[in-house]
Amino acid sequence: MAKKPVASVLIAGSECAPFAKTGGLADVIGTLPRDLIALGLDVRVMIPYHSIIKKKYGEKTTHLTDFWIHLGWRSQYVGVEELVHDGVTYYLIDNEYYFGGPIYKGGEAEGEQYAFFQRALLESLEKIDFIPDVLHLNDWQTGMIPMLLKTQYQKTALKDVKTVFTIHNMMYQGTYSFGTVRDWFNVDPSYYNSECLEAYGCANFMKAALVFSDKINTVSPTYADEIKTAYFAYGMEGILNARSRDLVGILNGIDVEAFNPETDKFLKHHFSVDDLSGKYENKKLLMRDLGLTVDPSTPLIGMISRLTSQKGFDLVMRVFNEIMEEDVAIVLLGTGDPMYESFFRGMEASYKGRVCSYIAYDNALSHQIYAASDLFLMPSKFEPCGISQMISLRYGTLPIVRETGGLRDTVTPYNEFTGEGNGFSFTNYNAHDMLEVIRLALRTISDPKTRLRLIENAMKEDNSFIVSAKKYRDLYLSLLD
Repeated sequence: MAKKPVASVLIAGSECAPFAKTGGLADVIGTLPRDLIALGLDVRVMIPYHSIIKKKYGEKTTHLTDFWIHLGWRSQYVGVEELVHDGVTYYLIDNEYYFGGPIYKGGEAEGEQYAFFQRALLESLEKIDFIPDVLHLNDWQTGMIPMLLKTQYQKTALKDVKTVFTIHNMMYQGTYSFGTVRDWFNVDPSYYNSECLEAYGCANFMKAALVFSDKINTVSPTYADEIKTAYFAYGMEGILNARSRDLVGILNGIDVEAFNPETDKFLKHHFSVDDLSGKYENKKLLMRDLGLTVDPSTPLIGMISRLTSQKGFDLVMRVFNEIMEEDVAIVLLGTGDPMYESFFRGMEASYKGRVCSYIAYDNALSHQIYAASDLFLMPSKFEPCGISQMISLRYGTLPIVRETGGLRDTVTPYNEFTGEGNGFSFTNYNAHDMLEVIRLALRTISDPKTRLRLIENAMKEDNSFIVSAKKYRDLYLSLLD
């Protein structure tokens, strides 16, 4: 007889890898369920049925039910499709008007898009016969659900469902006029106050989640502390401090099967901590393919990122020419702010053969850069968790990071006196502080023995999701005692 799951959990969010992805949120929702299931929980996932999913996986889904809901004055169709992938059950909320286009529509249209998703989610649970013990919600696109559960659904079969709300990035909160939010959700006007839904003259989806969720977590222990301060909280420091006993930081992990230098399908040469020869061969191949003409022994700095101010690119711009005074080559992969795109294209032209600016996103190339680079530069202004630095560690590429959020929690700076560490870091958000640490890193890896020791330390780090999953399991069960 199969053992009964210790708890049932529905994880909900706006995107999920490998189906629909724009950022790290998708990686979490796409990887965490498998490890939770392995720990004995009944875990399923609910996301929108985005057009990108329908095109690729439409023939693999099973139609479960359909019905109509009211969203203010609108009557809207809801379809629920089921997809089983890698042992995980996914429920897909279908509506062509809301999810037939981009994952995020932007502006008020995006608010309505995810207001629909939240109402559809709540109304679908009884109909698909899955009322979980815990609803694990992610970011503002699911932020109204805890409030709705504790107000409009208290006399329904959902009345005992507990909620965990994960903050992936405090910058994005979902703010709209109260009249608009009242229209979408039929919210009683008495909840439009600073104790519930209101923040700085707007109705705030994330504020609702922070007030009404049973537990709150964010994606690294350091970020959990940082968001209690005004600089990182974007106006939510008051409620986060008031609920500090219910706030915990659980570090994200990475998919160690997808990112494995011994088996990675995107690498021509595999390698391990015991045999690094393949890493150097990958470097030679990558430099040739990207038009880098310097000797392959030249230290290669990799950057893979959205090109935004959050990621510290203003620091990189400030001292780029000084970095290039060193014996170094640089490869950048990413898209974003046109100002940064233009800058890096210009740097490639100025330093032809030493700099490659690949202004696009290419998954295969990202793996190859992680594997081939000697150093990985990630000087973020803030970083709730960060995935790239953990991937770079997995491939023996030593990260250079600013000490913030998950970067601080995963990168141990090199100690030249003890030889310990797995990377390099700086504290102040300052371009020349970053430059000095880059110079330190280049000096350090010039010694083969020290470089090998740091690579071994990096590749032996356990940043798998199973570590995170055990902490999430304990968090869920704490609500059910």
